[in-house]
Amino acid sequence: MTEQWQQDIAGWIGGKELLQASLSQPKRKDGTTAPKTIIRPIEMKNGLFYQFEYHFANKVTHDNLAAPEAGERMIALLQDHYRQALIKTSEADVQLLFNKKGKAAILKKPPTGDAQKSVQQHNRQKQRVLAEGKAAPFLVELGIMTPEGLVHAKKQDKYKQINRFLEMVTDVLAYLPKDKELTIVDFGCGKSYLTFALYHLLAIEQQRNIRIIGLDLKADVIAFCSELSEKLGYDKLKFLVGDIADYEELHEADMVVTLHACDTATDAALAKAVNWGASVIMSVPCCQHELFKQVSNDVLAPLLSQGLLKERFSALATDAARGTLLEVLGYKVQMLEFVDPEHTPKNLLIRAVRSEEQKPSLKKWEQYKQFRQFLSISPSLEHMLEGRWPASISE
Repeated sequence: MTEQWQQDIAGWIGGKELLQASLSQPKRKDGTTAPKTIIRPIEMKNGLFYQFEYHFANKVTHDNLAAPEAGERMIALLQDHYRQALIKTSEADVQLLFNKKGKAAILKKPPTGDAQKSVQQHNRQKQRVLAEGKAAPFLVELGIMTPEGLVHAKKQDKYKQINRFLEMVTDVLAYLPKDKELTIVDFGCGKSYLTFALYHLLAIEQQRNIRIIGLDLKADVIAFCSELSEKLGYDKLKFLVGDIADYEELHEADMVVTLHACDTATDAALAKAVNWGASVIMSVPCCQHELFKQVSNDVLAPLLSQGLLKERFSALATDAARGTLLEVLGYKVQMLEFVDPEHTPKNLLIRAVRSEEQKPSLKKWEQYKQFRQFLSISPSLEHMLEGRWPASISE
């Protein structure tokens, strides 16, 4: 006779209501059962599947099962292998506790905030630019996906970061010119996860006429990226060893990306982007020390007298100054959360776009000057773009 908990599981999976399940407390301690199994829905190219993620001591393995088989597998695991399950659905959080005779106690609570977040994450997953289940060659080569299109468990955060970046890019593609070859520069490209992702999106999937240049100081990293680019057949993706401030090989660019360029290297990249007339700028700052040494204000003494608070405030002030200076020159600026702050505190992305209709702003220049004077600061970006203000600026 089918028990109520078995009927519930079949109903949750069949009705697409299961958000996540965590099975724990194995009945046997012989190592044949994973100490924990996590089950979650994933959208693949041929429909909705359920991923079973088995967490052993030194490895994680996966199975992807369609709905009927997934329900049978989950019920079998709970009957034969586990004593406890925490199941999140769109309607409730459910805890199953099995006694030694295999009888289940069922405890139900209203859905938690985490459950609601899972709903949102699942909905976003369906719309990801790089969908799981469809292998992207560069993700396979970089060790993020399997050849079958499954994301490795330890690379989930990187996979989400790449998709988040591509979502942000997709939102501003309309600002890029349409009647020419696009030139894109990635300063401080590092291992170039995002550079390869950008090329895949624009050149491979959207068939746009582009060239991308990745620049980094580390010769071994550039050698790795160049070799991978050649292997993938990305003939208009080039990597060079060089410093942001000294790079003079271009006279114009349509889009500039800079990820975690340290301290004033971010300012150098922003200045290059402005001088090249870039229509789109995507910048994630890092290690902002310059204004920490400068900022001073008696009114803010309670804040600035504490080193940790001063450091955080200085970083915010740095990016506020950068954003306002870009607005002075006619860019529309947004400060966006790049990744979940639980993964990294360096999660702010400056996204700036400019169209022919946007004009420089004297009002923003006056705001900036008051801000600079109030904090007794002298940001590098202002000096790097000397000569652009305020004579050429009008209301």
